[in-house]
Amino acid sequence: GELHLEIITDKLQRTFKVPVRTGKPQVVYRETISKSIESDGLFDKEINEEKNFAQVMIKLEPLARGEGVEFVSVIDEGKIPEEFVPVIEKTFHDSTLSGSIAGYPLVDIKATLYDGSFKEGLSSELAFTMATSNAIRNGIENAEPALLEPIMEVEVVTPNEFLGEIIADINTRKGKIEGMDDRENVRILTAYIPLKEMFGYSTSLRSSSQGRATFSMKFRKFEIQE
Repeated sequence: GELHLEIITDKLQRTFKVPVRTGKPQVVYRETISKSIESDGLFDKEINEEKNFAQVMIKLEPLARGEGVEFVSVIDEGKIPEEFVPVIEKTFHDSTLSGSIAGYPLVDIKATLYDGSFKEGLSSELAFTMATSNAIRNGIENAEPALLEPIMEVEVVTPNEFLGEIIADINTRKGKIEGMDDRENVRILTAYIPLKEMFGYSTSLRSSSQGRATFSMKFRKFEIQE
């Protein structure tokens, strides 16, 4: 955590006499979509004096948190040559590496290839790659894209006399108390708190508990940012 970084930074400066430049911690987000949508991707262009044509129709659907990225094909046989289906699948997976909001990876999204068309002699891997890219990009932009933020499971161990102040601090950090246990003369709180709200928490906790409370945290889940 931040305390460990402070200790390491101080040690580097004192022991090795080297300047240390630190920056503000950054939160790694994910992106997803909020509604289902059908998207038609068409590529019909001339490149180097050669005509190229491909069309794909893809349905995009949001999945439950933690289900990842999924691709299925239900297209009727003969609609497009079978050898282009893996090209379409790969292009979809490549497209999920960078979302439309801030370029974070897309998760919890399903793509279903349900229709398409080709022209003999004019359809190629390039044409289907471009058509799929168009379908995915336009589909995501119209499927109510959303930013997912990491939620941490935080456990705080504190003497009873500091409990009220610690709970109040958790509330200001948009945290949700999930449980509370007694253990001898201390209380153990479990809360879910957005990672972005945890910066500076170690200092705040030391201050509010006279250095007698401790905490640990681990990643719990991604949730749509409020």
